[in-house]
Amino acid sequence: MTDTRTILCFGDSNTWGADPQNRGVRFPADVRWTGVLRKELGDGYDIVEEGLPGRTTVWTDPIDGIMSGKEYLTSCLLSHRPLDLVVIMLGTNDLKERFSVSALDIAMSTLSLAGLVKTTFSRPGITIVPQVLILVPPPIKETGLFAGMFKGGEGKSKQLGEAFAMLSPYTDASIMDASTVIVSSDADGIHFEAEQHRKLGSAVAEKIKRMLVEL
Repeated sequence: MTDTRTILCFGDSNTWGADPQNRGVRFPADVRWTGVLRKELGDGYDIVEEGLPGRTTVWTDPIDGIMSGKEYLTSCLLSHRPLDLVVIMLGTNDLKERFSVSALDIAMSTLSLAGLVKTTFSRPGITIVPQVLILVPPPIKETGLFAGMFKGGEGKSKQLGEAFAMLSPYTDASIMDASTVIVSSDADGIHFEAEQHRKLGSAVAEKIKRMLVEL
């Protein structure tokens, strides 16, 4: 194992750092939760940002094209190895009306990605199998520009914490419910304001420190 611990953050526009007040604008690196995480962890940690606006867990988007996290995850993992920990925060885009999937479907899909991390690294020549931390996205709000696109999603998003809790005995990934720390913006209903990025980055840093203490 190298002296530097590498953490891959795999997510959607909230990992990319979309500003809810300005469509298409990305928060600066030190404002995004991944940047806060980098600062909080300090020396000895390398944070790899892999956020793609529109990314789903496993679904190919009929409008936006190939957005399935599952389709890209394996090559992403291998290109950034060795990895000590993979953080997965997906599921918000799965709430779009076009996918018509339940909260339990979203939780199962996310856990399947955690399983893919393990199987990807279970091959000859690879000695480090990263831990996985799943971040359950906070509930969305059906408001603003995206209200129609996410019609029916707010109610399902409020069920995500319970769905992940129900499935937690069936995975060795750690699960952290982001709704205990942050809320989605009132401006567009799905993205995080700068202060929420700060809170999330700090909370994830504390969680990761506990997870990696024995490595």
